[in-house]
Amino acid sequence: MPMRRPKILILGAGYGGLMTAVRLQKMLGQGEAEITLVNKHNYHYQTTLLHEIAAGTGEEGRICLPIKEVIDVGRIRFIKDTVLEIRAEARQVILCHSGSLSYDYLVVALGFESATFGIPGVAEHALSIRSLNTAKRIRNRLEKQISAYAASGTQGEPFAVVVGGAGFTGIEFMGELAEQVPNWCVQYGLPRQRIRLISVEAGPGLLPGFPSVLSEYARKSLERRGVEFCFHTRIRAVDARGVLIEGQDGEKRIEPATVVWTGGVQGNSLVCGSAFPASRGRIPVTPDLRVADYDNVFVIGDCSAVSAPGSDRPFPPTAQMAVLQALSCARNLQTLVRGGKDLEAFAPKLKGAIASLGSHDGVGLIMGIPLRGKMATVVKAIVDSRYLFMLGGLRLVFRKSKLSAGISGAEPCSAPTARWGK
Repeated sequence: MPMRRPKILILGAGYGGLMTAVRLQKMLGQGEAEITLVNKHNYHYQTTLLHEIAAGTGEEGRICLPIKEVIDVGRIRFIKDTVLEIRAEARQVILCHSGSLSYDYLVVALGFESATFGIPGVAEHALSIRSLNTAKRIRNRLEKQISAYAASGTQGEPFAVVVGGAGFTGIEFMGELAEQVPNWCVQYGLPRQRIRLISVEAGPGLLPGFPSVLSEYARKSLERRGVEFCFHTRIRAVDARGVLIEGQDGEKRIEPATVVWTGGVQGNSLVCGSAFPASRGRIPVTPDLRVADYDNVFVIGDCSAVSAPGSDRPFPPTAQMAVLQALSCARNLQTLVRGGKDLEAFAPKLKGAIASLGSHDGVGLIMGIPLRGKMATVVKAIVDSRYLFMLGGLRLVFRKSKLSAGISGAEPCSAPTARWGK
């Protein structure tokens, strides 16, 4: 009787989950394991480019690709479904439409949700850039509200787009908005001063973690294009008409306004605090990326909290970190499938980070080298292409710009949004 092949179940096809699947199909032989990948959509999208969709400057096809064009369907079973429950003790995952799946090894890569910190009205009235569908919702809402504002005669206060948070997502979104606003003004017959772009940040500056020379460059670049910054300022409440902020000069109401919240993320609530114990919205994992007390469960990406040796501060939840975790996770799964026990500890070699400030400007720090201006945008494009190469080789890199929302095999990117990770 042939030996039963171990079952590897991967939940989520974002940066971490899809890269784990792609690596495993290369590292394991045809009959070594049964690999199943579950994702809510049958397409994968690049989260780091969602701000372009939200501002209306990017094309969906550029960031969206069908999963079955990346994985080997002869080696990996793909299921398009929503995860309802993880029963770790029983080694089962319950899906919305496909019943239950059993596993020997589980990889949880379900992505993030917005962390609203209990601020009144943020969950109900603010928008967030957390998925392809929410990014499209922001784009459509902005266009609809600016159109209505222009049709009303534009009496009273200017229309404001208020972005909560001046980290990577918030600043990259502002860079795209700064390019898009002049187009809206022409389209709807509005003077430029009738649309305000306001960044609200509780901290003392933008892009925390970057050298001050780069942060200052980014601030000046955006201010030249009409972005206003409110540092040391918090969002106190959001409603359907506007937002209440509080800074060093007291409280101030901004209305009419659309609020986009980029002030924080946390791991998927399905996993964090329900399936496994969580801390500050993320699941602490051991150095080999497994959950304590569950040596057959790996958690990677935005759901996981893993720290550098000798540190109690988790690495930030970034796309770069998710990909590096996926590579380590795949190697450890290969070891386990082949009967090994010595797993590698996750020791990422971070290359740096780049923030775009629109299509022709940006700032970055790569291998300790500061970048700004057009050079930063070129390097960012190279980084994005390298990720595609890791997924599908040169074929995918060359085809990337030709992808469209109507790709054969991909469901429309306008599919209804549901609460799930990537």
